[in-house]
Amino acid sequence: MQSLIPLFLIAGAAVGVEIALTRFFAVASWSEYGYWVISIAMTGFAVSGVVMVLGREAFLRHARWLLPALPIAMLAVGGAGWIGATLNGFNPLELQNPATAEAQLVNIALYYAALFPFFFLAGLAVSLNFVVHAGEVGRVYGYDLLGAGTGAVLALALMFVLHPFALVPALLPLLAVAAMISGGTPWRIGALVVLAATEAAVFGLAAPRVNEFKAIYAPMNVPESRVVAEVLSPRGVYMLLDNFTERLDTDVSNNAGALGIPAPPRSFGLYRDGSRIAALPMEQPEAAHARASLDGAPYALLDAPRVLALGGAGGFRAAEALALGASHVTVIEPEPVLRDALLHGFGPSPAPAADPRVTISAAHPLTAAGRFDLVDIAGDFLGADDQNRNVYTADALAGWLGRLNPGGMISVPIGIRELPVYAVRVLATAREALRLAGIAEPARHVVVIRSAWNLRVLIAREPFDEARVGRLATFADERSFDLSYAPGLPAEGRDIWNDLPPVSLESSMVEQGGEAQDAVAREAEQVLAGTPPQDAFDRSPVTADRPWLSPLVRLPALGAALARIEILPQQEIGLLVNVAVLAQAIVLALVVSLLPLLARGTLRVSLPVLGRALVYFPALGLGFLLIEIALIEHAALLLGDRTSGFALVLTSMLIFSGIGAMWAGRVAAPGRALRLAVLVAVGCSALALLGVRPAVLAALDLPWAARAAALVVALAPISLALGFPFPLGLDRFQREGAGLLPWAWALNGAFSVVATPFANLLGHGAGLSWLLAAGMVCYVGAVIAWPRERP
Repeated sequence: MQSLIPLFLIAGAAVGVEIALTRFFAVASWSEYGYWVISIAMTGFAVSGVVMVLGREAFLRHARWLLPALPIAMLAVGGAGWIGATLNGFNPLELQNPATAEAQLVNIALYYAALFPFFFLAGLAVSLNFVVHAGEVGRVYGYDLLGAGTGAVLALALMFVLHPFALVPALLPLLAVAAMISGGTPWRIGALVVLAATEAAVFGLAAPRVNEFKAIYAPMNVPESRVVAEVLSPRGVYMLLDNFTERLDTDVSNNAGALGIPAPPRSFGLYRDGSRIAALPMEQPEAAHARASLDGAPYALLDAPRVLALGGAGGFRAAEALALGASHVTVIEPEPVLRDALLHGFGPSPAPAADPRVTISAAHPLTAAGRFDLVDIAGDFLGADDQNRNVYTADALAGWLGRLNPGGMISVPIGIRELPVYAVRVLATAREALRLAGIAEPARHVVVIRSAWNLRVLIAREPFDEARVGRLATFADERSFDLSYAPGLPAEGRDIWNDLPPVSLESSMVEQGGEAQDAVAREAEQVLAGTPPQDAFDRSPVTADRPWLSPLVRLPALGAALARIEILPQQEIGLLVNVAVLAQAIVLALVVSLLPLLARGTLRVSLPVLGRALVYFPALGLGFLLIEIALIEHAALLLGDRTSGFALVLTSMLIFSGIGAMWAGRVAAPGRALRLAVLVAVGCSALALLGVRPAVLAALDLPWAARAAALVVALAPISLALGFPFPLGLDRFQREGAGLLPWAWALNGAFSVVATPFANLLGHGAGLSWLLAAGMVCYVGAVIAWPRERP
């Protein structure tokens, strides 16, 4: 048993460093580039399997010294790779400029060069353990998975006390311990020396920094800027800034001065991972500016409304609603740090004073009970937390329509400064919500009001009549806002205060003319009628199964997107990153898959067996991750946080799969065990396909610990079952030829590289249900590919 503890530590270090690097990209750059880390890691594992296939006999001869040497080598290259990654001058904004893109492509290649050796050696160490312990592959795979799960837990625990820039150095000592356990006294001394040298080099040479394009960079570097509070957690690095540039970020009329209305007050700026998520008050929240704000539009149509405010903005949102005439405000703030700020303050920012007209609710936004005249979504709500996107689905909006009092409405904000078509997709979602609520003529229940930068979609339970439209038009004209759409309002021939020309990927020019334009007004009638324009952008409704407002670019329009990449906002770049990683992964998978044709003498197996292996192990690599990624998305909604969902699903599935793998090593009838395991996995996936959404919604208001415990219990059976197929397959196929064992490891790794970007593209394009369905198909394919038993 002792001999596999180093494997446990190596697997833990590899997964821990992988998670730490994704956090590094989230803080220093954009989180989308964390896909590179996953790609690099799985590429390293895949290539290591290829090398082990070609040099299996040599590795076996030298295994005694390679087992302690590999973790020491990982320690050295891990430190060097971290230094290289932190010194890399990558700037993603320059990818959008043809004149500077080439240098940034070189920087991307340098990231791969810096980080690949670490994961290649990790894969080599794991595959060597499989070869050395070929008679107990279930136990080896179990230690590998259990170590990986423990490494994930350790990395997440360290995030509570360490900045993401310190995580990699903190995890590297695991490798020194692995080497010290594997070898004798000389190896122990060598491990300590290399550890000391590596840590000294890391702390002396590494220079992690926040890139200058991040939102926090400019305010951090203005004169007399101060960080007045900081919180470290797996959710992110929270920093509260105090400087003269920080003001309440709300859209106020240019006519505010003429109307005698003051500007929004100064505030603190709260940033998470370098992105601004809210303004927090310096003193008790002020709201004298509210009457000149775009957010005040629905209040012009309602008398003393009872308001459900989604997003509290440190108390500003409730103060604004009261200043606009609300009789009572129920505030729901799902983001835990912002919710805590509402209740207790944050650093020097005080908690709002108690007011009998304001209730801070602990309910989840999707399950809030009660009747309201207005469901008012805060302008910064969507950007405050990744999971807030679930509020922008047709399913959620339809649910709130059912909770409105007669005459009530929902106010949905969206930014339009980057692409107006985001607003058009919100309109398509509003139409679908009204249809789900049983309303036959959705176009009569929607109005759209906007400024130059932001837009509000008002969705009413009853149709907007002429009187209401007139009141809203007066509100807009007094503040130089534009009423882009309202029932009975002509789309053309109106004065436009704020020019909003349409943006197209099909044209290399933004339309300009002698008169101001309103790109949203052009499309609103078509979208609300159910006949949206067909071009490069996706205008389909956002749904519970596809809860993403972006990316908007359709995959068939990828060429046009690349040609016009300079006009695309950050949230669209994630699509291009996914496609690039997928293309690279497919090339790698093809290389690994075709290896047997070049090395038949090394593998010494028949073509039919190779063909079955080419189905079996890729199916497992794809199927496991497709199911895992779908479950992570559902767990993120259940727990209110993607990081918690990712951590708990990853850890639970690794640990239970590890237990399943060890169990698989003891079964007497592997073919029957495989069929039973796949039957359990497919059955659990089918149950999730049919019932996971209702189950998650039913559990949302339970205490966090109860939700987490329920998730672990739900994951246990499918994870145990998913732990069986890989070790059973390794054991069965290696009986056909010993060289198949490392090649199977390579295949599994290569198609795991394919699975991550493929799952993201499939989920965003078709929905989470398709991920579960595709995973089920993969495991059924693995059963079909199982080799026939020899007579």
